[in-house]
Amino acid sequence: MKNTSIVLNAILFVAVIVLFFLVLSDGSSSVEDADEQTTKEEIQDYPIAYINTDSLLMNYEYAQYLNEELMKKEESSRADFNERARVFQDDMRAFQRKVQNNAFLSLERAQKEERKLRQQEQELQELNNQLSNELMKQQEQMNKELRDTITAFLEEYTKKHPLKLVLSNTMGDNVLYAHDALNITDEVVAILNERYEKAQKEIEEE
Repeated sequence: MKNTSIVLNAILFVAVIVLFFLVLSDGSSSVEDADEQTTKEEIQDYPIAYINTDSLLMNYEYAQYLNEELMKKEESSRADFNERARVFQDDMRAFQRKVQNNAFLSLERAQKEERKLRQQEQELQELNNQLSNELMKQQEQMNKELRDTITAFLEEYTKKHPLKLVLSNTMGDNVLYAHDALNITDEVVAILNERYEKAQKEIEEE
């Protein structure tokens, strides 16, 4: 009987300890959750937000459209350049074969053909530089158009939200750390895409 009492007391003691730890654990978890929620709400009260520009440009449908149009122009320009370069290479090989086979009737005609080929080569280099500059200007224009579109949207967006500053949080920028609660990228992308799709439907209906 005495041994049975000891065993029961031991079981009761262990149960009390387990219950004690369970209560402490739940209380600690509740406090942590409450603190985390409070911190998030406090952070959201700051008049500052940030946008991950890389993510925005990757998911914004208008940015995707502009990028695709730029790539089409580049492919078209490069196709024309590559065709001219192919013709020049064919002419060069033909000239070399004539030189090796002594096919030119005179040295003067060979020199004339060589000058012609050098002129073609120079024109190709100039065309390559011209195409590169045009694509660079188009890229800059596209970036400016996107920036103006996003800036105009944020001016309207901040009138409905208590924000005084919106930062660009992109790799290489000056923002080293920002709490996720300040990230408005997904919301901004969703609204911009909704507006873009609406504008596209209106154009199609016209």
